[in-house]
Amino acid sequence: MGTILAISGDIAMASQIVHFAGLSDRDRKAASPLPKLGAGDRLELHVRHEGGKEQTLSIPPSAAAAVEALLAHMLRGERVAVLAEDQELSPTEAAAILGISRPLVVLRMDRGDLPFRYVGKHRRALLKDVLGLKSRLDVRQAAVDALAEDTEDLIQTHGL
Repeated sequence: MGTILAISGDIAMASQIVHFAGLSDRDRKAASPLPKLGAGDRLELHVRHEGGKEQTLSIPPSAAAAVEALLAHMLRGERVAVLAEDQELSPTEAAAILGISRPLVVLRMDRGDLPFRYVGKHRRALLKDVLGLKSRLDVRQAAVDALAEDTEDLIQTHGL
């Protein structure tokens, strides 16, 4: 998995860990989306320094999809942050990503659902482990939602 593009929403993390960036309305109107890149296409970044010096940087094909996704989210007006999967998060930060309370995150850690380590007296979990738990919780929630929908359908159809 590599680097994660975390999209802001209800996620509120400590500023020393995450810096969210966004585009102004003016910049969004002036920017153009990247065209869909095909096999063999190359992505290059042209940098014009303040003194007028220009530099061209090649973006490796493996990073092009991340750049494309980053720009697409920003052009939609979303604020984004790029996080490494081995970024360590506090239980409070993990709770914001998971959409559950901090005490529930600590319970998940104690039960072994979310691996963590102590840094002094403080718990820290890797972002990749938090996202893995979120994926499992999302699958479980989708199943609960489907069951509720089926139950509602049975009530409506058969009067149960």
